[in-house]
Amino acid sequence: MDNKKQLMALALCGMVSVAQAGEKEDLLKLRNTTTNLIKELVKQGILTEKIADEMIKKAEEEAEAQTAEQSAKNAGVAAEPGEIRVPYVPEFVKDEIRQQVRSELRADVVSDVMQQAKTQKWGMPEALPEWISRFKISGDLRLRSQNDFMSSDNAMFPSSNFQNVQAINQAGGVNAAGLNGFINTSEDRHRFRERLRLAIDADVAEGLKAGIRLATGNMPDPVSTNQTLGNTGSQYEFNLDRAFLKYDAVNEQGFKWLTVAGGRIANPWYVGGGEFTGGSELVWDTDLSFEGFAATYRYSLDSMSPQETRHHDDHQGAQVNRHSVFATVGAFPLEEFDVSSNDKWLFGGQVGVDWGFQNQDALKAAIAYYDYQNIEARVNTTDTHECFRNTVDNNASMPRYMQGGNTVAGICTEDATGQTFGMYGLAADYNIVNVNVAYDLAKFAPYHVIFSADYAKNVGFDSSDVRARRVLGLNPAVEDQTNAWQVRADVGWPKVDRFGKWNVFTLYKYVERDAVLDAYTDSDFHLGGTNAKGWVVGGNYGLMKNVWFTGRWLSTDAISGSNYGNDILQLDVNTRF
Repeated sequence: MDNKKQLMALALCGMVSVAQAGEKEDLLKLRNTTTNLIKELVKQGILTEKIADEMIKKAEEEAEAQTAEQSAKNAGVAAEPGEIRVPYVPEFVKDEIRQQVRSELRADVVSDVMQQAKTQKWGMPEALPEWISRFKISGDLRLRSQNDFMSSDNAMFPSSNFQNVQAINQAGGVNAAGLNGFINTSEDRHRFRERLRLAIDADVAEGLKAGIRLATGNMPDPVSTNQTLGNTGSQYEFNLDRAFLKYDAVNEQGFKWLTVAGGRIANPWYVGGGEFTGGSELVWDTDLSFEGFAATYRYSLDSMSPQETRHHDDHQGAQVNRHSVFATVGAFPLEEFDVSSNDKWLFGGQVGVDWGFQNQDALKAAIAYYDYQNIEARVNTTDTHECFRNTVDNNASMPRYMQGGNTVAGICTEDATGQTFGMYGLAADYNIVNVNVAYDLAKFAPYHVIFSADYAKNVGFDSSDVRARRVLGLNPAVEDQTNAWQVRADVGWPKVDRFGKWNVFTLYKYVERDAVLDAYTDSDFHLGGTNAKGWVVGGNYGLMKNVWFTGRWLSTDAISGSNYGNDILQLDVNTRF
């Protein structure tokens, strides 16, 4: 401590010497300025020369008296051994000394306090069991008002041109389904809906995470977690939406080069757009979870050290100058049968590139191939086609879920007349080529402009196979309608999670009848399914932290067949926790 005092004393002496020299200059400047000001007042006639002389003389006398008084005080006090006396320290020098001492001591004090807090377990994390820190709970809640407006030139409900295949299959036939076997085409509808999702993630080991997510919605519907209000007080369904293990491998530079996931997982495919667009729903609805296994390998084309990587992060946590390629493969059982070997599967693969620029612009593009196995209808081959004579494989070929739009084949009829169908299946095979590309323009940061495009083609469609599979008399003409595409533009903040932040978007979508599987495509556009075209406009606005408002207007029409158009207005209040 003696050495520290001596060093501090020497430092103070040096500072005072410099301060005294600087103070003399300042006092001289002040004296000259004051004298010149008084002379100028005399010149302007505000003061007389006599009064000015008296002011200057009085100021000099008071300064000499204060100096003599301070010297007398210092002379009358004896200095203690080892004490260094400074005759006069100006206030500004004292402030500098205080600031310097405070800065030098702050780090030591904070370190001592943190060590004491850790030892005495001031904070709860250290006082709780270690396993609790490995769990993370999150969720979101959305309240929605939805209006469905039907076009005036639609066919009146019920119409045989608009059958609800899902309802017919569930009921066991057209007659059994009754009015539920038809799609509403003429009556406007208003619904209040809500969606609640609750997720729990746990760190199992380094890089390995287990997760589950519960969500509202109904069991048969894989593409919507909405719960419609108005159930006369009945409780809502709360289902296990996800349950998975996921392993992430990260290299020394912090680059995630491998992800492997299994169970009921999130969509592993890149679907276009940026972070706040939600991606394209041309092929996959955003609420769809995948059952099976997927792996993504990424290769970085950058050679950055860990320290460089940290210094090159942008506001979203991604490398500004990132250049990488990636490949994803997946295998997903769609439906397994205990008495049939014709299980339904989905296999897929995707390759892409993620290219960042020095100006923070970003380009991401990917091409994918999705191959469905054993999903086509197997039509009853008996003469009567009656459903009670169906084989196990015939019944198994009936889809578990359909939104509508795909070409269908009658698997069997309800009676010997062969006129009323009991169950339907898919008439075509689906092997889909999908291309996604998005460009994120950061020139106007913090606002971003994102242009994205999505194209899908069903190369598995074979007109002759479809014609042979369909029951005679059920729309025998078969057209190749296997293309789907979408273009979209987004403008605004990358993330709307604070008050005042916003973004807006618009898109045009065109989805032919057999371009994609209608069960998994967008559940809102044209009220779900394929054979639809139209516009979507909307936007998001932040109301407070983690709360935002969303509005969307969807205007769509059928591409082929009878007229069927609708307009949809969705108003959402979203919150994340």
